[in-house]
Amino acid sequence: MAEPTETTTTGDAVHPVHQPAAARAAAADRPSGFWVVGAVLVLLMLSSSVPSALYVLYQQKWGLSSGTVTVVFAVYAVTVLVGLLLFGSLSDTLGRRPVLGAGLVLAIVSMGLFAGAQGLGLLLAARAVQGLAVGLATGAMGAALLELSPRSRPALGAQVNSAGPTVGIGLGGLGAGLLVQYAPAPTVLSYLLLVGAFAVTLIGVARMGESAPGAGGRLRVVPHRIRVPAAARGRFAVLVLTVVAVWTVGGFYLSLGPHLVLSLLHSTNYLVGGATVALLAGAATVAQLLLGRTEPLRTAVLGLLGLLMGLALVLLALGLGSAAVFLVATAVLGSGWGAAFLGSFRALSSLAEPAHRGELTAAVYVFAYLAMSVPAVLAGLLTNIHGLQRTSVGFMAAVAGVCALALFTTLRLAARTRAEGRTA
Repeated sequence: MAEPTETTTTGDAVHPVHQPAAARAAAADRPSGFWVVGAVLVLLMLSSSVPSALYVLYQQKWGLSSGTVTVVFAVYAVTVLVGLLLFGSLSDTLGRRPVLGAGLVLAIVSMGLFAGAQGLGLLLAARAVQGLAVGLATGAMGAALLELSPRSRPALGAQVNSAGPTVGIGLGGLGAGLLVQYAPAPTVLSYLLLVGAFAVTLIGVARMGESAPGAGGRLRVVPHRIRVPAAARGRFAVLVLTVVAVWTVGGFYLSLGPHLVLSLLHSTNYLVGGATVALLAGAATVAQLLLGRTEPLRTAVLGLLGLLMGLALVLLALGLGSAAVFLVATAVLGSGWGAAFLGSFRALSSLAEPAHRGELTAAVYVFAYLAMSVPAVLAGLLTNIHGLQRTSVGFMAAVAGVCALALFTTLRLAARTRAEGRTA
C-alpha cells in the first residue's frame, strides 16, 4: 500500500510532501509539537540576549572595553555560523527531534559556563558553546515550525519563525535587566533559571513526534556549501539584502545598545539597558502580529520604510543628545525590524522544497548572523577610537544606505512579480 501524503505550506507556497512512518507519528501531536518547537526557539533567543543586558555589568566588574564586548558578542555569532555550516541540513536526514535535543543539551552546558564565569575566558567559552547550540538547532527549528504549522493556519509557521526571535530577545533583555537591578547574584541566577527552562523543553522535544520527510538517516557531519536553487537565486539575493539590513541593526542594539542609552540618560540603572533591547524586540513582535496576513513583499517594503524612519530618528536623537527621542526611535526602528524580517523570511521560505527546507533556512540565517556580527565588531573597535556616539552616528547612516538599497530592489521585485502574475 502506498504511504499517505499531506500538503505542507512553506510561506505562501504549497508543496505535496510524501509522509513516511516517522512523519506520520508527528501528525498525531502536530499542535503540541509545533508549540514545543516554538518554545525552544523563544528560549534559545532569550538566552542569547541575556548577556546583552549584562555586558555593562561585565564591563564594570572586569574592566572590558566596548571593543572587547563586541568581540564577545561576535564569538556567539561566529559559532552560530559554524554550527549552521556544519549542521544546517543535518535535521533533513537525521530528523528534527534528535538535532533539537542535542542543541538543548549544548544550551544547558553553556548556561553552566556562564554561571561559573569569573572573567573573560569562561565568558568567551560560554558564548562559543551557546552559539554552537543555536547554530545546531536553527535549521531544525525553522523547518519543523513550517512542517508542523496547524492546517487551519498554514502561515503560522513562518510567523513564529520570524516573531520567535524577537519575542525571545525582548524577554531576555527585560528579564535580565530586572534581575541585574533587583535580584541577588544576577550573573548566576539568570543562567540557573534558564537551565531549568531548557530542561523542561528538552523533555517536550523527547516526547514530540518526528516531522522531517527524510528522517532516519545516518549521522554524518559533512561541511556543505550553502546552496540556493538556480531558479531562485535572483529573488534570494534581493530578499536576503533585507535580512542583512535587519540583523545589522539587531547586532548593534544587542551589543552596544544598552551602553548607548545609559550614556544618553546619564543613568546607572541596568534595567534601562535591558528595557531598550526589550523595546526594540517588543515593537518588532507587535508589527509581526499585525502584519501576519499581509502579502510578504508588501510586508517587507513596509518594514524597510519603518527601518529608514527609525534610523532617521536615531540620528536625530544622537544629534540632540535626547534619550526620549532615542527611545521613540527605537520603537519605530523595532516595528520596521519586525515587519522587514517577517516579510523577507516568508518570501524566502516559499523558495524551499520540502526535502531541502532545513538547508535553505540555514542559508538565510548564515547571512543574518554575518550581518549581526561583522558590523557590530567593527563598530566596537571604532568606538575605542572615535567614541560611542560618533561611531553610532556613522553606523546608523551606513545602515540607512543598505536599507535604501534593499527597499529599491524589493520594490522592483514586487513590480516584476505583479507583472508576471498578470501575464500568467
